[in-house]
Amino acid sequence: MTEQRSTGTAVSAVLPPATRPSAFWRILPAGMRKRWWLFRLFDLLAYHWPVAEASAGVLVVRMDGIGDMVLFRRALHYYADVFGVEKSAITVLGCESWSTISDVLFEGYRVKTINEHAYARRPLYRLAVNIRVRRMAPAVCVNDSYFRRALMADSLTWVARAPKTVTSVPYISERTRPEFTYYMSQVSDTVDTGPYPTHEIIRHFRFLSAITGRDFAPEPPSLHWRDDEPLLEAGAPYVVLNPGSNEFGRRWPVTSYADLAATFLGRGYRVAVVGKSEEQAWEGAFDAMAGDPSFFDLTGRTKVPQLLDLLNHAALVVTNDTGPAHLSIGLDTLTVVIVGGGHFGCFVPYPPEVAPDNARFVYHKMDCYHCFWLCHKRTGKSDPFPCVAEVTTAQVKAACAELLSEKLVPTAG
Repeated sequence: MTEQRSTGTAVSAVLPPATRPSAFWRILPAGMRKRWWLFRLFDLLAYHWPVAEASAGVLVVRMDGIGDMVLFRRALHYYADVFGVEKSAITVLGCESWSTISDVLFEGYRVKTINEHAYARRPLYRLAVNIRVRRMAPAVCVNDSYFRRALMADSLTWVARAPKTVTSVPYISERTRPEFTYYMSQVSDTVDTGPYPTHEIIRHFRFLSAITGRDFAPEPPSLHWRDDEPLLEAGAPYVVLNPGSNEFGRRWPVTSYADLAATFLGRGYRVAVVGKSEEQAWEGAFDAMAGDPSFFDLTGRTKVPQLLDLLNHAALVVTNDTGPAHLSIGLDTLTVVIVGGGHFGCFVPYPPEVAPDNARFVYHKMDCYHCFWLCHKRTGKSDPFPCVAEVTTAQVKAACAELLSEKLVPTAG
């Protein structure tokens, strides 16, 4: 891991003057991956694309998943003041995965989204996106993500060619050092938001403090969402269970979720299980509850806006470390998050200064924490990481009971 300074400070480049790349190295940089060279021509074409419009406004590059977007959203509230523009002059360049909720969550801002996977794989799509970004002609371009991909976020930032570009110092490995050195040697300012591990919320507010010289206290997520009725009909309070995750290893055993479901049904709650359509079978864990009128398997039946409606009206949400966890917390819904140790403290759990009362984080500490999910202790790629699997149902039930202010009836085993 790269050692970096511990406080947010604005600097002129990521490398000290003695080791900054020469002009010749920037023309033919050494150490780049083949993919960088594959996209080089397409990026250069967009970079030199003629633009007649005068530079104006602020472009914020956020190539994030849903959870990362939620952690950033509160800091964006201050961008208009920090950069001296109206909200309507700020364009957020984001990912397609949260495009359907951006009109509500980013009301007053301009939002443009792209398919980040296609951008990373399809040269012609990449060229079309780059030209669109170049034609935005921002006066200022901002990129403050710490965990980011140079060939995505930094490429888009570079292509925008704004007169002023402000980026944060990212997490740099030896593999990514040449690419980040190339892009960050050509920006106006960089901000070091602290060493690994530092929570993303803390980083976002340190970034604001560094570029303004003012002290911005970090704030927990807070989302403004519509008050539409959820898919469920009116009835008893309901609990949402989210057993899925893009990474199999972060999935708490589905049998443990089934145990929770039985407990809540026994206490008179309704239970709704959510997830992507490809997760629908759930290994048959919920088959015994299929006929219960208080049990609802909504797997694959909720689009992102409908999921937010469901989370917004839930009595409680229990979820793995994934996007819906941050959405639920931001909606001020009682939320229990089951956490592993891959990059513990960077996204979850929230640090005390920004941990809201509506959230509890449950985890099992192991000496191999901070493995970046490169786990050598699990037997197969579909298995949960041991640090996740070792979280007990008793721990999770205790966190649920604490939030709900009641004792849950323990189940056998």
